[in-house]
Amino acid sequence: MSGTDTDSLEAAPRSDGATDAKDGRSATPPNARERTATAGILVETLWFPAVLFLGFLFCFAPALHAPQPHHAKVVVAGPAAEHRIEAALQRQHPDGFDVTAAADDRAARQAVLNRDAVAGFVAGRTHSVLYVAKANGMSLETVLTNTFTSVAAKNHHPLTVRDLAPTTPKDAMGSTLVYFGIAWSIPGYILATTLLRAVTLNRRKKLLTIAGAAALFSITGFLVGVGLGYLPADRPEAMAIAFLLTTAVATFASGLAPFARQFFPAVGMGLFIVLSIPTSGGVAPAALLPPFFQHVNTVMPLANAVDALRGALYFHGAGVVKPVLTLCAWIVTGVALLSLDAWLRNRAAVRDADGVARADVEEPPVEDPALETPVPNALPVHRHHFGEPVPMLTGTVRDPEGLPVHGAVLTVMDGRGRQLVSTLTNKRGEYAATGLPEGHLTIVVTSTGRPPAVQRQLLRSGEVVRADFAVHGLPVRP
Repeated sequence: MSGTDTDSLEAAPRSDGATDAKDGRSATPPNARERTATAGILVETLWFPAVLFLGFLFCFAPALHAPQPHHAKVVVAGPAAEHRIEAALQRQHPDGFDVTAAADDRAARQAVLNRDAVAGFVAGRTHSVLYVAKANGMSLETVLTNTFTSVAAKNHHPLTVRDLAPTTPKDAMGSTLVYFGIAWSIPGYILATTLLRAVTLNRRKKLLTIAGAAALFSITGFLVGVGLGYLPADRPEAMAIAFLLTTAVATFASGLAPFARQFFPAVGMGLFIVLSIPTSGGVAPAALLPPFFQHVNTVMPLANAVDALRGALYFHGAGVVKPVLTLCAWIVTGVALLSLDAWLRNRAAVRDADGVARADVEEPPVEDPALETPVPNALPVHRHHFGEPVPMLTGTVRDPEGLPVHGAVLTVMDGRGRQLVSTLTNKRGEYAATGLPEGHLTIVVTSTGRPPAVQRQLLRSGEVVRADFAVHGLPVRP
């Protein structure tokens, strides 16, 4: 053998697992490859818990560990007293309050009822009056009472606190609405993740499912709240707000999933749990949150729903329009994302049908790892019961005489030729598979002694595709 031929030889495998290269260096040893593979598995396994761990650390503790007023809006009766009270408040809580003047006692009281301010203060000649609303949260009421008691004491005046929006007797802390909001919010996110497994439902049916579940949750939650004495019975409009909350979370999460893909669990839980709960106004109402979390509070669905519920239940509808519009914006955005995903998939299907090579083929979204992940898999062919996977692809394989072909191999591939699943026909020549992505699929049938048969099928969301085959030739007899 010539030197040129020798140099062109590739490194030969050795029995010890290493490889002799032509330059004398050895390839990566097996134990190093195992360590690399193990490290990769650990990273893949731990990144999601690590993200949640850091999210809880940097959201819950900074937002809730020491509630203090930050630019809380208060009104003071009388322009003459405004600057004096503002200076006193600034000394106690720098940048804690934004003070404006009201014409008189009545105007200060009305500002609280209209939700233009969290407190109204009237400094009289012999005593002072503080108007508050317990419906805004008892923690905020306590901070306001303590602060203005100190202000009134400097003028040697006793302070009278008047609650203009008391909560139900069983909601002593004024925070029950937050817990009901969580009950209407987080199941909406879980609903979106479970719908990812509903492979036979198209987008329209999924949206109808979301609307139906949201209606059921809102009605049930309201009736339970009234029955337990936590919610006022004469404010049924709370059900509409609850419906919007569940719908907003579920719809937006459903639209987000195809774009977030494998990061969907982290993004979804980050939005609807890690950021939503500490900024919801429960432990600390918005006026007591640090500035960053106040900005988050203005846009999150849970916080806006709680704000709207407080206005509807305890302030005769004051301040409800803005949070309701925000919830509607989340729904519209979710529908827009679903529409965009449908358009992208249809365009991809058309390009795939034309034989255009694509590098950006959409992958099926990855759902919450706490739930069953939909992956392509073969199914036993029988009558499927409730709760079992529903076939997306079914069919039979028969010979030219119409007899079933037992043991034929069915291989399903996507538009790039990547194998998705392989299965065998049963004694009746039947097969079934599920968990397949939308788009064009190639199904190849092979059977010993027979030439292969190929079909190309378009799979759409919510549809069951049937592909029957007739294979020719005679099987090889042993």
